Amino acid sequence: MDWTSGYVTDLEYTHGYYRELHPDILRLACLSAGVAPPAGDVHHYLELGYGQGLSFNIHAAANPGTFWGTDFNPTQAAHAAALAAASGAGAKVLDESFAEFARRADLPQFDIIGLHGIWTWISSENRQVIVDLINRRLKVGGLVYISYNCFPGWAPAEPLRHLMTLHSDLAGSEAAGTVGKVDGALKFAKSIADAGALYFKLNPAVTERLKRITEQNRNYLAHEYFNRDWDLMAFSEVARILGEAKLTFAASAHLLDHIDGINLSPDGAKLLAGIQHPVLRQSVRDYLVNQQFRRDIFVKGARRVTPLERSEMIAAQGFMLTSPPSEVPLKVQGALGEGSLQEHIYRPMLEALADNDYEPKSMRRISGHEKVKSLSPAHIMEALIALTGSGHVSPARVPSAVARTRCKALNQAICLRSRSAADINYLASPVTGAGIAVGRMEQLFLLGLSQGKSSAADLAGHVWGILQMQGQRIIKEGKTLEAAEENVAHLDGLAQLFIDKRLGILKALEIA
Repeated sequence: MDWTSGYVTDLEYTHGYYRELHPDILRLACLSAGVAPPAGDVHHYLELGYGQGLSFNIHAAANPGTFWGTDFNPTQAAHAAALAAASGAGAKVLDESFAEFARRADLPQFDIIGLHGIWTWISSENRQVIVDLINRRLKVGGLVYISYNCFPGWAPAEPLRHLMTLHSDLAGSEAAGTVGKVDGALKFAKSIADAGALYFKLNPAVTERLKRITEQNRNYLAHEYFNRDWDLMAFSEVARILGEAKLTFAASAHLLDHIDGINLSPDGAKLLAGIQHPVLRQSVRDYLVNQQFRRDIFVKGARRVTPLERSEMIAAQGFMLTSPPSEVPLKVQGALGEGSLQEHIYRPMLEALADNDYEPKSMRRISGHEKVKSLSPAHIMEALIALTGSGHVSPARVPSAVARTRCKALNQAICLRSRSAADINYLASPVTGAGIAVGRMEQLFLLGLSQGKSSAADLAGHVWGILQMQGQRIIKEGKTLEAAEENVAHLDGLAQLFIDKRLGILKALEIA
């Protein structure tokens, strides 16, 4: 029997980090929606289908609790296990199918169960296994994070996906491998579009999607479009299935969804306000915003918190600015397009958050800051949600000594890897408990700092030595810099920029 069950396994999934899986983001999203999150700070956490395991391992290293995860692709499981060994976090990294995992007798009752993307790509039998597992192993009051492709936004492009997989199955060459099949399917679809097919003429957004995906990573495309099982679902259908495990919808884990002003027209907001049934309301909202990918939180035994409880819990929550204030655009992207943030609210907020070398601050402390004390609590709360949702602010806490040790070990392993690879672009912060975007060059600079190099010139020389050893050169504006002097000069500029703009924040995040 084929153990892959039609799932793409010969190409590894990308090394992405998905912040909606972060326990504190899930907690904040629940509170923003007025729903009680799981009680306490120490949780049992399960991720089903962790891919390369980067999010899973960052969260296991940087947060209290026990972390379990399974992904039946042994290559990806081996990669995730190596990261777990590097951090020493003791995460349970397994390579079992969902059915095998569900039969284990040693599973705890979980507070949080996360599924990023896999719901779309698995069979109905596997979905039922997951529902049964949730029913038996999720605590009362626990939550499930689930993301999936959905109606109506994906509906116009579903025939494109069908066309490409049909070509891959019937005309793709086994000798070319999966990448060759993907390339062939993309060329085939383009040839049909170029032939004047009415489907593409009447759906110009699909034509644009085809152009975009042609430029995307082939490993990602293989998993996103070419698995045998691929089911597009409406929110109402997902809610019905998860209802079998006593789950009810709580909130979107995508915090920008919580801001109606950037997502809904006044008429749309008024329409939604008049719909009482939560499933119908979410379904109508999907049509209003043309939703194609949902990031949902469902809760087993959802409990509404009072406005006072909600205010007190959010007021005690720590927040940290993770970008220099000058680099935070006063723009945010919603379903309606790009929205402007009010300067008189957001500039003082950013300055207050950056105060004391980016030290984490509770909302209560931020509210009392000289620069923002004239703002209402509602304005401060919405600003924090918007800045967190756009990735410039993160929930934060006082890190434990254990988290510091684990994050340092994991980050060191990733930075050492960056000497020869550029596939992991996140490091773990014990302060935020989350992944922070740090590219290859910055990781190499961090390695240099750990070896006692401090000036831009020394850091540039350190990185150039690594690149030169492998015959690598800097590519600037599409042109390869051949001369050593050009490479070193460019690296010197990057190193100075790193010292001036990034090092302070990375120190505050306890990454540097």
